[in-house]
Amino acid sequence: MADPAAAVLFDVDGTLVDTNYLHAVTWWQAFAMAGLVVPATDIHRSIGMGSDQMLDHLLPPDRDRGGDDGLRAAHDALFSVYWSRLQPLPGAAELVRACKQRGRRVILATSAGAPELGAMRAALDVEDAIDDVTYSADVQRTKPAPDIVQVALDKAGVGPADAVFVGDTAWDVRACQRAGVRCLAVLSGGISRAELTEAGAVQVYDSAQQLLEQLADTPIG
Repeated sequence: MADPAAAVLFDVDGTLVDTNYLHAVTWWQAFAMAGLVVPATDIHRSIGMGSDQMLDHLLPPDRDRGGDDGLRAAHDALFSVYWSRLQPLPGAAELVRACKQRGRRVILATSAGAPELGAMRAALDVEDAIDDVTYSADVQRTKPAPDIVQVALDKAGVGPADAVFVGDTAWDVRACQRAGVRCLAVLSGGISRAELTEAGAVQVYDSAQQLLEQLADTPIG
């Protein structure tokens, strides 16, 4: 087994909190309100990117980018309706605490904005186990760019070889690949095992619960 990690960097959306499909629906609604037809399946497969990367990925490059702020605002308003009902994924809170109990630095590393992150942290309720947080405002480029991962490493005070990232999308895995960080992936975001493995995940687990149960056999344990 590789040397144990000194820090664990966690994605939040779809990894720790059950939000990916809510994001897909609310982005689909935001696009529809703007008269844009974007298939829901394409939106779902883009979840995990920050909105800066996502809109460029889904919309024509020659569009008027002046409308992007309106799309973000519409999505944020639609998604905020769910904030009080967000739920942690099974085993997620226990996984975060187990990492902290093993003496690992725990950093949340997400492409979400501050208000969404606040709602997810409230749902997760593991503030006692979190050492630091980095989110979209901390970087110029969100996932799959490596910036979020690199800032998380700085906040953890470790190098790439001494950290493990836990995520749920190929965008998480690709960001880790570019930052030189090992990535353990979970299937709770709705992305296939084959795609996560092909992107470079070290191991893929069915859920946060399964990762928790097998933690001793991972670089975290």
